[in-house]
Amino acid sequence: MASATYRLAFEQPIAHLEEQIKQLERTEPKSAEIHDAIRALKRELAETTRRVYSQLDPWETVQVARHPDRPMLTDYLNLLFDEFVELHGDKFFGDDRALRTGFSKLDRYKVLVVGHYKGKTLKERNECFFGCAHPEGYRKAMSKMRMAAKYRLPIICLIDTPGAYPGIGAEERGQAQVIAESMLEMSRLPTPIICVVIGEGGSGGALGIGVGDRVAVLQFAYYSVISPEGCAGILWKSHDYAGDAARALKLTSKYLHELGCVDDVIEEPLGAAHRDHHQMASRLKMYLLKSLRELVDLPTDKLLAARYEKFRRMGQFLEGDAAPAATANGRPKAT
Repeated sequence: MASATYRLAFEQPIAHLEEQIKQLERTEPKSAEIHDAIRALKRELAETTRRVYSQLDPWETVQVARHPDRPMLTDYLNLLFDEFVELHGDKFFGDDRALRTGFSKLDRYKVLVVGHYKGKTLKERNECFFGCAHPEGYRKAMSKMRMAAKYRLPIICLIDTPGAYPGIGAEERGQAQVIAESMLEMSRLPTPIICVVIGEGGSGGALGIGVGDRVAVLQFAYYSVISPEGCAGILWKSHDYAGDAARALKLTSKYLHELGCVDDVIEEPLGAAHRDHHQMASRLKMYLLKSLRELVDLPTDKLLAARYEKFRRMGQFLEGDAAPAATANGRPKAT
């Protein structure tokens, strides 16, 4: 288990043990007692990490999903896929760097990869607007998906965005309309589509490439109609209530699977994906290959009918007395 360079507040007990281990490993010469102490601390570290991550509340899960060391699109492209060839431009306006597309190979399967990219350096983050795609990004994705469908190439979508870009220019160029068109287009593309939320799955920005035959989420990712801060800003006019909003939105993998919003939850390595990129990539690859084996040989009519029924069945709601009550100050009860 690798140690992270950036630590979240709730990870302090883990950080303390990691520092103790590093100090002992630097000790020279190493006696039998030091080796025993290191082994004991490593066992304690594993147990502590397991305990901490099994008790995360929804807001802490959101922080893990946003961890700066968490593997991003480019990491998975390097670790999972071969011969990635990026495809650029929407043939209308420009090339959105927040939404990347390209042909690649996953073992024996030729696929189209579509994914959000947040950027790692400040220059990259500004270039791709921290993963918030513009209309031209979704138009680019739609165009490349149609080309993939023409040759019956499976499509793999890796979702990691806080939401579509909310600026005036994006709205003027038809942000809402193009996301709706993308969802409609994906619902009827005659080729297998697998969607995985690898980090943040925020709002329509995520849904724009989120309609597929299989929709999965990593264990410590989130998928929601709005970010917790956006929800808190609307309901309580303050981001201070983001934690309350995260609990009310039921946006973590456990709730998403229970509610039928996702088909599968992909387990992350001990201490989350940011601690072991290779192991996380291996688990994601196993899931993608399993899904491809199940989907690629299905007749097109059965594939599309199953996709339609999958989304028609989605959603649960309560009415009247069955609906959960709010607290006296208008904030939802934590569950």
